[in-house]
Amino acid sequence: MSINHTLQSQLVSTGRFFMRPIEILRGYRKEYLRPDLTAALTVAIIMLPQAIAFALIAELPPEMGLYTAIIGAIVAGLWGSSLHLQTGPTNTISLLTLSALLAVAQPNSQQYLVAAGILAMLAGLFHIAMGLARLGILVNFVSDSVIIGFTAGAGILIFANQLRNLLRLDVPSTPGLSETLGLAASHIQETHLISLGLGLGAMILIVLLKRIKENLPGPLLAMLLTSIVVAVLKLDQLGVRVVSGMPQALPGMVDFANINLGLVSNLIPGALAIAAIGLVQTMSITRVIAAQTRQRLDSNQEFIGQGLANFASGLFSGYPCTGSFVRSAVNYRAGAATSLSSVFSGLIVLIVMLTLAPLARYIPMAALAGVLILAAYGLIDRKEIARIWQSGHGDRTIMVATLVATLVLPLEFAVLSGISISLVHYLLKTSTPRVMAVVPDETFQYLVSEAGRESCPQLGVIEILGDLYFGAVHHVEDFLLHYREQHPEQRYLLFRLQSMEHCDISGIHALEATVRTYRKLGGDVFISRCKHPVREIMRSSGFIELIGEDHFIERSQNAINYMFYKVIDPAICIYECPVRVFKECKALAKRLDLIGEYPLTSLPRNTINDVTPKLLWAEMHAPNPPLVVDVREPREFKRFHIPGASLIPLPDLIKDPKQLDPNREIVLVCRSGRRSFRAAALLIETGYKSVRILQGGIISWDNAKLIAAIDEFDGDNE
Repeated sequence: MSINHTLQSQLVSTGRFFMRPIEILRGYRKEYLRPDLTAALTVAIIMLPQAIAFALIAELPPEMGLYTAIIGAIVAGLWGSSLHLQTGPTNTISLLTLSALLAVAQPNSQQYLVAAGILAMLAGLFHIAMGLARLGILVNFVSDSVIIGFTAGAGILIFANQLRNLLRLDVPSTPGLSETLGLAASHIQETHLISLGLGLGAMILIVLLKRIKENLPGPLLAMLLTSIVVAVLKLDQLGVRVVSGMPQALPGMVDFANINLGLVSNLIPGALAIAAIGLVQTMSITRVIAAQTRQRLDSNQEFIGQGLANFASGLFSGYPCTGSFVRSAVNYRAGAATSLSSVFSGLIVLIVMLTLAPLARYIPMAALAGVLILAAYGLIDRKEIARIWQSGHGDRTIMVATLVATLVLPLEFAVLSGISISLVHYLLKTSTPRVMAVVPDETFQYLVSEAGRESCPQLGVIEILGDLYFGAVHHVEDFLLHYREQHPEQRYLLFRLQSMEHCDISGIHALEATVRTYRKLGGDVFISRCKHPVREIMRSSGFIELIGEDHFIERSQNAINYMFYKVIDPAICIYECPVRVFKECKALAKRLDLIGEYPLTSLPRNTINDVTPKLLWAEMHAPNPPLVVDVREPREFKRFHIPGASLIPLPDLIKDPKQLDPNREIVLVCRSGRRSFRAAALLIETGYKSVRILQGGIISWDNAKLIAAIDEFDGDNE
């Protein structure tokens, strides 16, 4: 029953994606009509010349650009999520389309036109599949550096590709930058000066109009003016190339008779690249505008809208489309109220195409090339490139790698490689969280990196700035291993986890291994500032049962203060430690004159044998028991000691190391093993032959549940 209910809920949720037009129309009000129509007319004025020009980038007929603009705007407006997104042909997608199509057919051939439609339908299917699978969140994992690098590279490629139209050179279109520039340079003497003049004139006019007033439709006016010049002076008869005849009919369906599996399979890499870069561009545009309008976006619905727009465009004689930042920004600034403004703009372009198509035969290709070269220049966002260059090594590497790949690789692979680099960078960044040992600063107000500062010989404070999941565990374990090798005398660790949002079972295993390691050494591990979600994972996995509830120090407590007074050995602080790392150390009266600074010996720790608590207990009950000597302070000894042990505080043993029987087997005991190691090293250097230390000290004895003696206090204050 529950399975059927879940399946029914999923079907209803999926069906909701395709019922978006009904939702839009139900919520539409009469007062929205005027602002939507005004915005649509403004966008259509820009869309018309752009559609023709962008089709030129892809080596497609102008009508395919217009069909794409009409269908993309209408379908995406009805099925998308954003109120202001304008979908249609764009320069970057047109360039990607050119790269993908040149791999399967020659421009102007029937197969080339059919392949453009198939490419759009494939990209649309990828979009729809991702939307239905609720994969809208994936676009968040593509760095903005990929988009900046790719669009800059695309701008350079568009500029190089349009030189042949600006100069009217008889050279073929090629996807490679070096080949394109090489062909243009080898035919530069064939430059048609009249065409060049028209192109430069269009570019100058657009720049001047933009300086006069930002909102003037410069490209449209430039195309109108140059078309009038061509018509009046009959420049088409002097070699100026013009746009071919424009359609005066609705778009027809793609010719499926020319479709074969080989063609489809060859187009899949390009379709994937177009789908990826198209979705990233679209979602970037919608997020920028939504940040100003406070609209809540549904990325999965936007995937469906873009998918249906591409599929319909390919089905009805168009080519791939995506969101346009320029037209979307114009739509927003013009006051559009709903997504129907996009639908109206598509209908306006359709009406203009059907009524004014004959006038388009005078549009010079050189003027269109000039429009595209200026658009290509606008793709190179120098300000953002400079920001990324200064922001950090990771973003800079991604941007440069994507830019270079765009210029030297087939575009579909350049896009996918840029996205792959972005994902790899994300994985590397999250798998290497910043882990550092910290100590208080000079004011004892903040914790700073331990590097270059004095550390406590008993307590290490480790901060993990990131999540502890399977990808990050190895990095954290390597740090802890290296840290333990640098601080072999430390027995206690305090983990600060205030930056940790997630910890999986691999992270739990790493923490458990650390706890066991330090407890085996006679120490322990404590945790402070652990967030609730992470603590719940620790609870459900059994980690809290292992470490103990009392080992979690709440945020409201001073964790270091707790460790200082409740956990670490005060005798080491007084008699052995020369530094004052923590604020609490300042109140201690140091007595280094009794023992001296640690270490007193150069003997490596692994040269001194140890004995486990249970083995020592067995030896103490054997016929020839060892001499157990406790080197702690009298107060510590009275509170808790091994039955039968002799008390010789470490300062007394240092003053007279020959007071023990050299022929007797000796086992030295202290709180955690630190002082007994020093005592053992001293005795061995003095000449004693059989000296061992209790592994883990009196703490491990207590953990082993062995019998201990407790003396009554005699009232002294020693």
